[in-house]
Amino acid sequence: MSHDCLFCKISQGEIPSKKVFENDEFFAFHDIQPAAPVHLLIVPKQHVTSMQQVTENDAGWLGRMMVLAARIAHENGCRPGPQGGFRLVTNSGLDGGQEVDHLHLHILGGERPWSQRADQNA
Repeated sequence: MSHDCLFCKISQGEIPSKKVFENDEFFAFHDIQPAAPVHLLIVPKQHVTSMQQVTENDAGWLGRMMVLAARIAHENGCRPGPQGGFRLVTNSGLDGGQEVDHLHLHILGGERPWSQRADQNA
């Protein structure tokens, strides 16, 4: 945990959020500026700055995070099947559009069309 990290503070309950999931490894909550009908964030509880810092040693928890994303998407309103679905976005670094220096997955879903913000700034 990083003491000045927004997402570390949210996952530890120091900053309120609209939580949808929590276990020992991950915390998931609603994005405060949703760009789609369903817009959730999943963060690892361990502080990892971005995808640029992950290594082969991170494959286990990162794989579990991806599996969890699909489950959380469907449990929170993303429609299953070919007519449904969701988008996963991970911004990495300043050039990649990352705004909070803690690795996180955006889950975007719900019936289209979404706002243009989802296509430009997720």
